[in-house]
Amino acid sequence: MKQFIDFIPLILFFIVYKLDPRTVELAGHSVELGGIFSATAVLIASSVLVYGSLLLVQRKLEKGQWLTLVACLLFGGMTLAFHSETFLKWKAPVVNWLFAAGFAASHFIGNKLLIQRMLGHAVNLPQPIWTRLNLAWIAFFIFSGCANLFVAFTFHDIWVDFKVFGSLGMTVLFLVGQGVYLARHMHDDAPQQSKD
Repeated sequence: MKQFIDFIPLILFFIVYKLDPRTVELAGHSVELGGIFSATAVLIASSVLVYGSLLLVQRKLEKGQWLTLVACLLFGGMTLAFHSETFLKWKAPVVNWLFAAGFAASHFIGNKLLIQRMLGHAVNLPQPIWTRLNLAWIAFFIFSGCANLFVAFTFHDIWVDFKVFGSLGMTVLFLVGQGVYLARHMHDDAPQQSKD
């Protein structure tokens, strides 16, 4: 459920982007709907609403949620202010690379790797496996950022589709691969535990 909530602004962005451009009367004002700029405004408004609601209910946001919100406000705001979608095209790559930097920094800062802090309460693994998983997340975020950048500036007609479905598909595939990898190592540990 929590992961779905994080996707609400992106889904709304996609829906408004795909609308045929039209003028709608809203509270006595004419509002343009359809296309990149109205979709960006919806992305910003829905992000503030979703993350603001989460902050009120939970009294906190995760670091990744703060990063996503700030990037949305910064890149989306510049897109609207300068009337250029170029700024929004940089949002996904920059956010992915910042996540990669966070996972990489955890090798040098703190006593646990970032992936271990995220999953350590649910899974018990040897340290070399945690290190491999953390390195895999770094590689995934670097690749995802590069893929988003390449598609955004090479395939203008499909970059929004890729941002929504391509990125989501890559993430699902990566998580399935990680699940298979974790299952293999958790299965290897089970006989040892039964012998003890």
